[in-house]
Amino acid sequence: MLLAALLFASPTLAAAPPRAAVDTIYALAVDSMRYRDESFVYLLDDGVLRYEADGRGSTTYRQVIQILKEGAIEQWAERSFGYEPRHQKLTVNWIRVVSLSGEIISDKPAVSQDADIPAPMGDPTYAEQKVRRFSLSNVRPGTLIDYSYTVEELKPFRASDFFSAWRVTTGLPVRRSRLVLDTPVGIKPRVVERNLNFKPVSVEANGRRVTTWATQEVPKIEPELFAADSNDVMMTIQIGAPAQWQDIGAWYAGLARDRYAMTPSVEQKLSAVVAGARTLEDSLKAIHRYVTADVRYVAISLGMGGYQPRSAADVVATGYGDCKDKATLFITFLTRLGIEANPVLLSAGGQVERRLPTIAQFNHAIAAVERPGGRLFVDLTAAGVPWGSLPGADQGQFALVVHPDGRTEETTLPERDDSAEWNRLELTGSLDTTGYATTRAETVLTGGTADMYHNMIARSALDSAGRSRFLRSLAGRIYPEAEGDSLGFTDKTENGGDFRVSFVARHGRAARLAGPVAILSLPFIRLPGDMGSLITELKSHPPRRFTIDASEVPPPGNEENHVRLELPEGWRAELPKNVALTGPFGELSITYAQQGRMLDVRTRRVAGKGILGPERINEVIAWLERVGAETRESGSLVLMRKP
Repeated sequence: MLLAALLFASPTLAAAPPRAAVDTIYALAVDSMRYRDESFVYLLDDGVLRYEADGRGSTTYRQVIQILKEGAIEQWAERSFGYEPRHQKLTVNWIRVVSLSGEIISDKPAVSQDADIPAPMGDPTYAEQKVRRFSLSNVRPGTLIDYSYTVEELKPFRASDFFSAWRVTTGLPVRRSRLVLDTPVGIKPRVVERNLNFKPVSVEANGRRVTTWATQEVPKIEPELFAADSNDVMMTIQIGAPAQWQDIGAWYAGLARDRYAMTPSVEQKLSAVVAGARTLEDSLKAIHRYVTADVRYVAISLGMGGYQPRSAADVVATGYGDCKDKATLFITFLTRLGIEANPVLLSAGGQVERRLPTIAQFNHAIAAVERPGGRLFVDLTAAGVPWGSLPGADQGQFALVVHPDGRTEETTLPERDDSAEWNRLELTGSLDTTGYATTRAETVLTGGTADMYHNMIARSALDSAGRSRFLRSLAGRIYPEAEGDSLGFTDKTENGGDFRVSFVARHGRAARLAGPVAILSLPFIRLPGDMGSLITELKSHPPRRFTIDASEVPPPGNEENHVRLELPEGWRAELPKNVALTGPFGELSITYAQQGRMLDVRTRRVAGKGILGPERINEVIAWLERVGAETRESGSLVLMRKP
């Protein structure tokens, strides 16, 4: 308790700081010459969380920021705070500009305004959220910005549910950091701490428990190349209500229970969608296409709309819906066909902390389909993703499968094996005596890249102008000035296969002539021969702190390229030595050959796998040095011509 007392006043500091405490914080102002790389620093980063057993509560935040450079003025002279008025109340306790000596330069904003957040037209989101905006005057280097605001939760969506996440490490220097949690003694919130180098202090009095996490001089954490997503560096605290995942699933099941009704309008739409389908599998794919592509995505987060789906009949009638609306309609259709399907809750592209069961950690809903060959997960908002596949943001995520009776299964969504994902290019053509080449390209794409091309073609049926632009782009990637022709696609992604693109690139500038010598570029084989900048960056930040994602270390994979180019009569290539590198960061091989007039070059890249400890950074540097030395001449060849 002594440390917290020395660092801060009581937990009410964030709500109404006495003058002495304010002066103490302001006295922490830094010498800007010692922070040359920063445009501002945090003197104080403070949060007070107060929760009741029913989920009601308040969060009060206070920050004191010292402006060091002009570049920070635009960021901090305009402030905005969001809230949802149906169930929250926002109070801005104060917002002011102060001199380094503590003199108040402006005690209130020059302009303040409450406004609705407009719905974007692309993927519209209709929400009840409002924003309160402020413009501050006299913000300049050498001033402090001191503000505090409180958001009260008056009526939580799910009773007894609350969640908050706090970063001790902000990415910038923080002189004082404090988080206070105030709850009744009768409840025990779940708390997940990561990488803290200090201990919290708890005090019980008057039926409440107050826990304080307080520390000082939190350093800036510099980003590091090839850092893995998970690390043992950033200090964070997450707090949730004492619940189980079963509670979350049962609550959602109750909200959705009456939304799956098979009304005459839904029955009629289903009949139209599956008309012409010969098999059950054809019907499933037709339903999938209709819900993903023809039901327009619109997020409706009004009232309970953030969590309660609209009925299948409403979605059919309006022709739009958000993720849970689309999943509800899809499940309703499949149930009518006698196929079990259930909603799945997850956080798309995010990481759910499994030890903190709360509805607040979920922002997305998909569907799980029970098939004889196993369960399939289907994201009904991903129009370009083939049946049976998931978009990358969903893969590997923790999720809840919710059954109609509220029974809830915790699961991890399937994740594509990147080692099985290969992109292959076969390029065949001829070079003329002026240095121009005409080539035919055959590209085979698998995995995520195949899904990307499928999505692009599915979303935009290319007209003649679109095909022309697409061809120019493809041909230009082979050789500059090339003109595209004979574009063709073969799409097998719907059945788990690959996506193939073929085209002809005519009259591209492939070689530069200089007397009896020509310098030939090798398309798609260009590698970063000079790794100097990467190596210098890695060596300039010892010691390493973050773990290393081996798949991020160059060169990227998995990829195979094969170039066969017929040279003019009498031309020969000076072939570099072949490359064969293998290590924890992947594989790289390049082979060169010439038989008669036919030049043959093959490359193969395999990405590394796994998360390695920071102590292995010297292995990364050694690998990059090897790659740089071996591939320095790989992107071009010297051709000797007869005089």
